[in-house]
Amino acid sequence: MAEVAAQVRPQVVRSPEALRSALSGRGRVGLVPTMGYLHDGHATLMRRAREVCDVLVVSIFVNPLQFGPSEDLAAYPRDLQRDLGVVGEAGVDVVFMPDVETMYPPAFDTRVVVSGVSEGLDGASRPGHFVGVATVVLKLLNLVRPDVAFFGEKDWQQLAVLRQMVRDLNVPVEVVGLPTVRAPSGLALSSRNSYLTPEQQARAAVLSRALTAVQEAYAGGERDAAGLRQAGLDVLSADPEVTLDYLSVVGRDMQEREVVDNDSMTRVLVAARMFGVRLIDNMPLVSAQPNATQPGAEPA
Repeated sequence: MAEVAAQVRPQVVRSPEALRSALSGRGRVGLVPTMGYLHDGHATLMRRAREVCDVLVVSIFVNPLQFGPSEDLAAYPRDLQRDLGVVGEAGVDVVFMPDVETMYPPAFDTRVVVSGVSEGLDGASRPGHFVGVATVVLKLLNLVRPDVAFFGEKDWQQLAVLRQMVRDLNVPVEVVGLPTVRAPSGLALSSRNSYLTPEQQARAAVLSRALTAVQEAYAGGERDAAGLRQAGLDVLSADPEVTLDYLSVVGRDMQEREVVDNDSMTRVLVAARMFGVRLIDNMPLVSAQPNATQPGAEPA
């Protein structure tokens, strides 16, 4: 791939027609879908995409379909100038920023439902969320027509849903997931972290410590899922600010495990509210890693 200058001015387009014109005849295309308020997790996805693609597209669209009626659509953080600085530093070629009417014109009445992997965990806690995610991502894939699309593993269930959708619907795209990017405390980077003060963010790292405790129990020989979960619950229970939604050990099908085998896709996932903010995280069941910034990340 050609080298990219340290700072470029990406082409910003807002309509499908302008997007297709910008991408006409431009080689291997990579897509990083986002909802904006970009952080180093997003930038890591962009840098990886830049390495393997001729043209890099980043979409910025706060998707109303994936927010429930009591969720934070109106308050979701937005900072366009900051976002354009991040994409410029990452060498992005095209930024696609459609408005809601472009993505969901009058009389829009189609939804994408991915059964099975979407039904538990966040699918149960946030009804309709993954329908909104699958619908908008399929639209973006149809509009951009990328060869490769990049997502972070922080949203592990979302990644499973999108991989299933791409397989089932024969979408001609390679889906690449990259490891979660973490703050030095271990807290998974997320746009919603901006709702927390620095002190609260430090407290919220208890989620990653709980996951690490599960990893350590697994590395120590524990294979009963209840025992693994208890190792994480012991950590979470020490902080009274944690209101737990779930702490689950799941396989590649996103189903709860009773006993953990040697499936490399087995993960421990957590969702909890702290200081009024819902946070999620996950880790693979491998020997525990240090709580340090890790390369990689996964929408929005």
